Amino acid sequence: MLTRRSGFARKSSMISRSSKLIGISCCRKLFGVFGMLNHAASDTYVRAVDLVIGGVPVLIPANGDRSHVNTLLDRLDGLILTGSRSNVAAVFYGGPPQPPDDAPEDPERDRVTLPLVRGAVARGLPVLAICRGLQELNVALGGTLHQRLQDLPGRIDHSTPMQPHAPVRTGKAHHVTLRSGGRLARIVESNLLSVNSLHNQGIDRLAPGLLVEARATDGTIEAVTGTGPGYLVGVQWHPEYDFEHDAASRRIFESFGAAVNKAV
Repeated sequence: MLTRRSGFARKSSMISRSSKLIGISCCRKLFGVFGMLNHAASDTYVRAVDLVIGGVPVLIPANGDRSHVNTLLDRLDGLILTGSRSNVAAVFYGGPPQPPDDAPEDPERDRVTLPLVRGAVARGLPVLAICRGLQELNVALGGTLHQRLQDLPGRIDHSTPMQPHAPVRTGKAHHVTLRSGGRLARIVESNLLSVNSLHNQGIDRLAPGLLVEARATDGTIEAVTGTGPGYLVGVQWHPEYDFEHDAASRRIFESFGAAVNKAV
């Protein structure tokens, strides 16, 4: 863990390294002129592990039933469930078939992450779930999702702005109100945050064992924590985009890192 100082940029040489292995979930994506299938996670998650947690990032392929979930759980010290353009497949939470013009589903990722979540929670492995990861967390533990929040009466459009300029696309989009005195409010040291918003799906029925920690202005659940003793935090926004200059985003990763480095 790093101690806080003025400013957030740190050189890698200043980081106290540990041997903790941090799993980072990947998606199946097509790359290159020939559209070859790849397993990928954004560099922003790797940077957060490198620059804040100081552990060893381990990319977890979205290889479906071929994944050795128990082997991963035996070796990992923490798990980051990443965001993605893809949606959690409706078949896993009993939802209706997804409209064909929606973001793609990635059931091979789901077949890895859903049992991985259940195993991690059962073992008390620290878990940080981000955007799609929050939705996976809810589904894995028995909750359901809204497929398109923007189609619901009274909801704002939470989807990704079709804007090529990254600072606009990933910039702050709306406020969330945190549960006063709650775990996440204590982590970020605030009861109100401005967050980015890049999702269509959102929590419908909250899974048993999860507690609502934040809501958007339209009532959408924006953050949860586990009711058990271990570290289990899910946020609907993307703190990995701005942790190097946003204090609240950095504190989320610092709290996860503290849990990982404290775990025996």
